[in-house]
Amino acid sequence: MKSLNQLLLDFDFKQNFTNDDFYVGKSNYYTFELINKWPNWEKNFLNIIGDSFSGKTHLINIFLKKFYGLRIESKLLNEESLKAIKPYENIVLEDLDLNINEKLLYTLFNIIDQDNKFLIITSSKPIAEIDFKLKDLKSRTKNCLLTKIENPDDELMFALILKNLADRQITLDKKLINFIIKRIERSYGKIFEFIYKIDKISLKKKKSIDFKIINEALEE
Repeated sequence: MKSLNQLLLDFDFKQNFTNDDFYVGKSNYYTFELINKWPNWEKNFLNIIGDSFSGKTHLINIFLKKFYGLRIESKLLNEESLKAIKPYENIVLEDLDLNINEKLLYTLFNIIDQDNKFLIITSSKPIAEIDFKLKDLKSRTKNCLLTKIENPDDELMFALILKNLADRQITLDKKLINFIIKRIERSYGKIFEFIYKIDKISLKKKKSIDFKIINEALEE
């Protein structure tokens, strides 16, 4: 299979992918630049928000590869996690929502503050808007630097569709990709879902993806 960058070259497409196959566009430029400016942040607490499939985890992987640290799934946060963070300067807490022990989260905030560590939290909405019951915790969440991955523009949609197709070893004519962009919801999750649909229909019919298959997927 051709590399993603080679596919982009074939399409005469702008080379905005990093070495980690992360496409930097208007929608995520600020977040990408911010994580690469570590440790020169205004605060030690960073909240990255974005929808599913928006690239939050991909950005975290880039950050940890470059700066090193400990990743914790928020639903798995426990006493052992708090002990494990001691040797690390950077801590990442992924997919934060109400399904977390609030007292432990509050303790984590305090440890980060006292030991001058850095905490990155990913979530689908700003943590200051999450309805935590613990008042001290709610107060803490207001002290985070916030960055949002916006909905994709046409250029990023093209790149994401191309990447999802490449991951499935599929190539499409540029006019088919532009046809899709004009007709699907501007959402990271919907892009992933739509590529899955057209691939499934194509395999079922044992036919290459064309306008007919794309329209069939659009009607589902």
